[in-house]
Amino acid sequence: MATCPECDADIEVDEFDVDKGDLISCPDCGANLEVTSTSPVELEAVEDDDDEEDEDDDLEEEEEDADDTEDEETEGGDWDE
Repeated sequence: MATCPECDADIEVDEFDVDKGDLISCPDCGANLEVTSTSPVELEAVEDDDDEEDEDDDLEEEEEDADDTEDEETEGGDWDE
């Protein structure tokens, strides 16, 4: 038995079924967890790489949108002349 570090739920994990470094998900909260010890079984939360990539993509899109807005403002200045 191990405990989820995110939600403190009890997770039934047999130390003979997992190895150090294995990844599992908490059945209660869905957190991605890494096995850091097998005797006793200990788990540590793992950052989700997909979420980080999505955040990076969102940031890039926001920067592109800001650049587009600046270009439109500059083009609008030409109409005044």
